[in-house]
Amino acid sequence: MDPLVSVALRLLVWVFAMLLVAGVAIIGPRQLYDVPRDLIRHLRDARSYVAALLLVLVASAVGRGPLQSVSELVGLQLTGFIYAVEGEFVAWLQTFAVPELTLYFSWVYVYGYVFLLAFPFLAYAALPSSTMLKRLILAYTLNYAIGLLVYTLVFAHGPRNVMPELVTSLLYTFDPHIQSLTGEVNEPTNVFPSLHTSLSVTAAVFAVLTRDRYRAWTPIAGVLAASVVVSTMYLGIHWLLDVIGGIALAFGCVYLSYRVVDADEESDDRHRL
Repeated sequence: MDPLVSVALRLLVWVFAMLLVAGVAIIGPRQLYDVPRDLIRHLRDARSYVAALLLVLVASAVGRGPLQSVSELVGLQLTGFIYAVEGEFVAWLQTFAVPELTLYFSWVYVYGYVFLLAFPFLAYAALPSSTMLKRLILAYTLNYAIGLLVYTLVFAHGPRNVMPELVTSLLYTFDPHIQSLTGEVNEPTNVFPSLHTSLSVTAAVFAVLTRDRYRAWTPIAGVLAASVVVSTMYLGIHWLLDVIGGIALAFGCVYLSYRVVDADEESDDRHRL
């Protein structure tokens, strides 16, 4: 079997199983059963936000390579600056590497990350109102859109490329086939900011904001998001400054999503009157 297909199938199986278990345990069997019916109504209400997310994802998939070529030619060269600021922090972090940690952070970076981003769609589709789903979709869209813009304006290599003698790509030592999947969605200079960090923190912030409805999800999302953040550095993929930039991007996107969706719904309410 093709390595990419094999990894993708494992990812689908893992995420589906986790969504099923979490859905029953956190959302509840009855509400989970009603999700397909409610989802159609919510997607109709959020169709403009869904269209924007799909547009950004297609633009990222099609334009990622060409835009990185543009970035290499005219982008702000930040690799040296980042290295000068934080030095060998990532290399120091990898001195704590043991097989058990490598297994955990590799699993979290791939499988836990996708689950963390996917579960809120399921959870917010089970709510009576589509407002939280709209905010989530818009926040994800802004993360991808702003991230793609910054990746074009900033050219920076990751620590594993700058310090190959000190920093190991531990993700690929765990499972070399994973590179076939990450190679489809990432460029080696896609390091600032860390979108793994920004999207994970975005999901965790939403979990905190909806803790009254899904109390059990909040600590799970928090642990997963923190683990993803650490994994990006532990595995030698991102710098600490990439992570800091990702955290700032996450909070900014959540804030903007609330402002835009709330203003949009207030405008719709006025038009109905």
